[in-house]
Amino acid sequence: MKLSQVNQALMPAFLAVSAAGIFAVGMCAQVQTQTQATAGQSTKEVKVERGEVITVSGNDLFVKMEDGSIRHVPNVPESAKISVDGKELGIHDLKPGMKLERTITTTTTPRMVTTVQTVTGKVWQVTPPNSVILTLEDNTNQAFKIPKGQKFTVNGQQTDAFGLKKGMIISATKVVEVPETVVAHERQLTGQMPPPPPPPPADAPVLIVVMQHTPAATPAATTEVAKAEPAPTSLPKTGSMAPLVGLLGLVSLTLSLGISMLRRFC
Repeated sequence: MKLSQVNQALMPAFLAVSAAGIFAVGMCAQVQTQTQATAGQSTKEVKVERGEVITVSGNDLFVKMEDGSIRHVPNVPESAKISVDGKELGIHDLKPGMKLERTITTTTTPRMVTTVQTVTGKVWQVTPPNSVILTLEDNTNQAFKIPKGQKFTVNGQQTDAFGLKKGMIISATKVVEVPETVVAHERQLTGQMPPPPPPPPADAPVLIVVMQHTPAATPAATTEVAKAEPAPTSLPKTGSMAPLVGLLGLVSLTLSLGISMLRRFC
């Protein structure tokens, strides 16, 4: 008593038809719906955007992107957090020069959503070939459409809608399969503090050149002065004793004259 799947919405497919009494226990339930989703192979796409903070004005953020464009991010919520060096920072903690990186991961997953509706009731009226009215367990009547060419198995034999008779208790199931695509976006924003200023150079000797003003040299000073030679310790060999002898003679003559004058006055 099994029928093929039907992928048309609002077209019940009747899977089982039985004589009265066989499915009497199922009369306690009305239309029941079960939905099951079967996921396929997912694909991921990762996009990375990088920029540098220019300024923060209130809750507006201005960032210079890698391509040189300026991006304005308005009304950044207070709850938005950025992971910077292991710390969670808010919009007002951002400083010019900070590097920002946003990673967007897009996951696309195809899936098949299968909806199964099951109804149990008593055949109240059949309008061949495309509809049947069932009396449900709350004594309300509900009409169902029968897909064209639908076959039913009754007591082991195939029949169409014309084989259904008033008073039969049947259980019918509608199966609808709808393909869907689920797209999920995951965003992660991280940052990096601007580099600190370079430290001052280590202590090292510094060469200082002091320029002194030198007066212009006179013409006489421009002549190179030869180094003074030490005085000779002896007279040159070409020297003569005549001057010394003459000096001694002069001294003797002066003394003689002096003695003679002294004698006269004595």
